[in-house]
This record gives sequence, structure tokens and C-alpha cells, in this order.
Amino acid sequence: MGDRDGVSGWYPDERDHAGPEHLDAGYAAGYDAKTGLDVESALVHLRRHGLGPETTFVDLSCGTGLLAAAAAAEARRVVGVDVSPAMLEIARGRSEAVEWVEAGFLTYEHQGDPPQLVHSRNALHHLRDVWKGVALARVHDLLAPGGVLVLRDLVYDFEPREADSRIEEWLAGAAPTPAEGWTRGELEAHVRDEHSTFAWLLEPLLVHAGLEIVEREVGRGIYATYVCTRR
Repeated sequence: MGDRDGVSGWYPDERDHAGPEHLDAGYAAGYDAKTGLDVESALVHLRRHGLGPETTFVDLSCGTGLLAAAAAAEARRVVGVDVSPAMLEIARGRSEAVEWVEAGFLTYEHQGDPPQLVHSRNALHHLRDVWKGVALARVHDLLAPGGVLVLRDLVYDFEPREADSRIEEWLAGAAPTPAEGWTRGELEAHVRDEHSTFAWLLEPLLVHAGLEIVEREVGRGIYATYVCTRR
């Protein structure tokens, strides 16, 4: 269990791309309320795709570990992976049953039996498309044969010519205060500074990595959930 030592100097430092707020203890303390994760709904979805008593489950970019800690009661083994020490400090206090690892998509090295189920929520967009491709290939190689990736992220499921209207429509639904969710300013910063990509770019990356998309849902043209199996 651990992260990869001696990565090449041309690899990005994922902490630099995660946004400084994710490394801040104060931000981490309010993260769960801000994201509004429905843990039970997420568990129901994961159970449908293999979470159970014999499952090894890896939650990549687990944040404060809310979902990983809940899954630990149902899986044989759970590993929560995140690049943020501040997030992991909260996670470690949440559960001793989870193996917590400070690493990212590009540096996590799994030890032991390969996982049957990997999950990632709202994190892959921190990487540029070239590194998304590398990350997804690494997830493919991480998974057990026939294993499942559940990927949730902000993805632009519209044409480039529609970007102005569709993004403005999304921003109009922003939370009024940071404590209540993502504000317009925060969402604008996401669009401007982070690396969410078009669905018609991300989906070929998934397939090229050796993953088969078996379920696809994109709410409001932004909030995507992909369920993929390792071919």
C-alpha cells in the first residue's frame, strides 16, 4: 500500500492541480456540508455494481472519506486515496477500518488483490486531458478482470457552440453562499481554471483505456456518471 516513488519530473504534482482550497484545513472541515453527498444513495448505486462482503473497493480522490468510511461496513477491504493531507486527516478520524493513502490518480500503487470496484467523484477534472488518459489507463490496469469503475464528474455534454448558453444556465443555479454549496464565483473559477472536458472527448478516453461504458447519465448536461467495466 502506498504511492509511487521516483515519478518522472515531467509528471504533474496533483496537489498543485487540486486547488489550494482542498489543502486547507478550514475548507476541508466544511467540505461535506458543501458537497451535499447523499451517502445512502451512493451506496445503493455501488451495491448495484458490486459492492459487497467479498469486494475490494478503492475510492480514488476520496476527500474527507465520507463514502469510503460508509462502504467499510459492507466491503471486505476499502482503500481511500487522496492527495490532500487536510482531507485525509478528517478521513482518518472517521474510520480505522479503511486504509487511507496519500496519493493521486497518477501515483497510487495498489498492493494486494486487485479491486473489483473503483470509484471517483468530482476529481478527474483536475487533470488536463492528456493526464486523464494516463489516469484512466492506470485505473484499467488497477482493476480486477471484469472490475467496475464508477466515475462521477463535471463533464460538458453539449456542443462548443452552445457553451455560452449552457454554462450560463448552469451558473444560474449556483448556491447563494459557500456554506450552502458552490457559488457562482466558485463555478466560474471551475470553468475558467479547471479541466472539465466535453463528453465527446472523455468518452473515447475511457474506451481507449480499455474500459467499456455500460451506463451513462448526464444531468443538466454537466453532472455525469459513468459505469465502466474493464475489458
